[in-house]
Amino acid sequence: MTVGPTAEVVADVAPEVVAGTTVDHLTATYQAHYRSLLGLAALLLDDTASCEDVVQEAFIRVHSARNRVRDREKTLAYLRQTVVNLSRSALRRRILGLKLLSKPMPDMASAEEGAYDQLERDDLIKAMRGLQRRQREVLVLRYFADMTESQVAETLGISLGSVKAYGSRGIAALRVAMEAAQS
Repeated sequence: MTVGPTAEVVADVAPEVVAGTTVDHLTATYQAHYRSLLGLAALLLDDTASCEDVVQEAFIRVHSARNRVRDREKTLAYLRQTVVNLSRSALRRRILGLKLLSKPMPDMASAEEGAYDQLERDDLIKAMRGLQRRQREVLVLRYFADMTESQVAETLGISLGSVKAYGSRGIAALRVAMEAAQS
C-alpha cells in the first residue's frame, strides 16, 4: 500500500488537545475556596441549607463542564458565577417565601451591647433585601466578597460603569433605609 502526500501530512499533525480544568485542580479549588463560596451564597440567600446546596451544585456543574474551562486560572471565576446564577434560581423558586415580612423582636433580658449589634444587623439585612436585585448583587460581591469592581463586572457579566452605578445607587438606598430604621 502506498502512502500519498496527504496521508503523511495528516499523520504528522497531532490533534489539538484542550486540557481544561483537571479533576485535581478542581479538587484543590474546592478545598481552598469552599468556605468563601459558601459565604457568597449566604449573602445572596437566606438559609444555610440552601447555601450549601447551591455551592455543591456549582462544583458539580463546573466539574461536569471542566473541559470547557480553557484557562485553569478562571476556575474560581466560573464557580463564583455559577454560585450567583444558582442563587438567583433558588430565589426565583422561593419568591413567595422571600416577601419582606418584619421579624419579631428578639427576646432580650437587658439592653446588652450584642443586642444592639443584632438589631443593626437585622436592619441591614432587611435594607439589603429591599434593594433591587442587581444593586444587592453588586454590593454583596463588592463589599462582602471583597471583589474589585472589575471582578464584579466579570462575575455578573455587566460593564464596569454599571457596577459603579448599581453600587452607588445601592449605597444611597441603604443609607436612606438605615436612617429610616434608626429613627
